[in-house]
Amino acid sequence: MKTLGIETSCDETAIAIYDTENGIIGESVFSQIKMHAEYGGVVPELASRDHCVKIVTVLKEALGDIDINTIDQIAYTSGPGLLGALLIGESFAQGLSAALQIPLLPINHLEGHLMSPVMEFPEIQTPYISLLVSGGHSMIVDVKERGAYEILGQSQDDAVGEAFDKVGKLLDLPYPGGPHIEKLALNGNPHAYDFPRPMIHSDNLDLSFSGLKTSVLYTVRDIENMTDEIKADIAASFQQAVIDVLTCKIKKAVEASGRSDVIIAGGVAANKALRAAIKDLENSLGIRVFYPSLKYCGDNAAMIAFVGSLRSSDKIETKASYVRARWPLSELTK
Repeated sequence: MKTLGIETSCDETAIAIYDTENGIIGESVFSQIKMHAEYGGVVPELASRDHCVKIVTVLKEALGDIDINTIDQIAYTSGPGLLGALLIGESFAQGLSAALQIPLLPINHLEGHLMSPVMEFPEIQTPYISLLVSGGHSMIVDVKERGAYEILGQSQDDAVGEAFDKVGKLLDLPYPGGPHIEKLALNGNPHAYDFPRPMIHSDNLDLSFSGLKTSVLYTVRDIENMTDEIKADIAASFQQAVIDVLTCKIKKAVEASGRSDVIIAGGVAANKALRAAIKDLENSLGIRVFYPSLKYCGDNAAMIAFVGSLRSSDKIETKASYVRARWPLSELTK
């Protein structure tokens, strides 16, 4: 069975085809980063317009030599995300569905991230702990089985990727800030500044990054002569504070749940310093940690197509809109 997945929740126009026998057999992603970098963040209206312009080309690139008439079903991200951007993906999916006379599957973007490593590592078995860290979400989830997700903790304010972007802006780094902070931190001292580790000692698994971001803001404001060396030290110290919090919370989650498998997903999962810290945790706790391939850490359609193949029984017939800017994992069922 072939499932065509469509992802337009934010600033990536992505389409992929998942074959239950051969895995991902075609995919294409167009990123709008260059366009939004001028504004220091994603502009929703511009994102929606660009999805309109690029989505047909992305479909053709994803299909390659695949006959579109061999597609059995269409899965698309219907939430959470930017409402206008989601509507572009849904409208395109509905048009294809009507033209090809094949069913539609609205997919939760967060579930795509939670299940993405399973697409590449079939040895992963539920239950497992998932740390989802991206520009829009930061949460620790107990994946009991497909469709049964319990949020053990989540950010009470900024998502960790959002904090990286905002600190990057404070340091006059290009958007998105995460990769640039990671690169700059390589030349910095992670102990140069004693930034706070919010909620690291709390008795729950919730997260907070707003106070950390604000501490960096005040530090930058108090520096009269900012140099590249100081910037590197700030970047390294900020990154270390984030890593300390995340590793501490994962350790608590593993010890509390007894799970032996952990997956790290989302754009921040590509951070090499975080991966190194998690590797140390993996060795000390005797657990297995899995990551998606780097190209699947960020938003992509492969994970949507994959989850769609698992949710074939959720096919819809109505032409009503299923788009939701907010779609909690707690509302998903098997």
